[in-house]
Amino acid sequence: MIPKHILILAGLLFSLPISAQQSPEAPSTQPQVKVNVLNVCTPSAQEQKEIAAALAHIPKQPLFSPDFEISHGLSTLTDAPNFLQPGQSTQISGEPSVARYVRIRREFSVQALFSSVQYSFSNDGHNMVETLVLHVRDPKDLIQVSLEDSASAISSSATMVAANTPVSRIRLERFGKSSVALARCNGPENGPPPDQSAYDPLFRSGSDALASYRRLLGVGRIVPAELAQIPSTGSKPAAKNKIARPTEEQR
Repeated sequence: MIPKHILILAGLLFSLPISAQQSPEAPSTQPQVKVNVLNVCTPSAQEQKEIAAALAHIPKQPLFSPDFEISHGLSTLTDAPNFLQPGQSTQISGEPSVARYVRIRREFSVQALFSSVQYSFSNDGHNMVETLVLHVRDPKDLIQVSLEDSASAISSSATMVAANTPVSRIRLERFGKSSVALARCNGPENGPPPDQSAYDPLFRSGSDALASYRRLLGVGRIVPAELAQIPSTGSKPAAKNKIARPTEEQR
């Protein structure tokens, strides 16, 4: 009769090769994805203060350097761009569309908080979008301020740039932090829009800044003249589909 302790030792030895063949669970090679949810419809009180402070620093009577840039061209859009999402009457097509755009860039003098300002106008035949971006000269917390408005392309571009369309979106890009944004938002389907009356001063301040820089940059004269130099694509407009404003934005 084989002693009991011999049987136990033999069982352990026979089990070793089996355990050795089991490889440890491999670590996941998928990169981690970090999602920052921006509450663009109802920013916090602290975010409102940051937006107000940034808008207050936009120079009302800037001193421009002699350097400037004016460009125009065509851009093919295959997906709905992010800047169109908050638009009140934004429409997108199910097929790639071609946008005609004009950009105007001016440099500020060295004593200004901002180093440059860039105005962009885009028209894809369905929507017209204006964007004003001011870049900070020495970014420590704030990097840039962006103001946007949009409208359905039911009138001419000259009418659009002369209409002083109010700002529908304000965005702050920050160094090492998530962005801060405020946008005009729709309510749920068949429901009332959220009450954003508390943010009217911010939208009004942003609209005043955009209207001022339309005049300072000569947008009403330059944009129609530059667009007239862009050849027509001759493409047939695709069917229009409305998209609603989001209640929150993911970045």
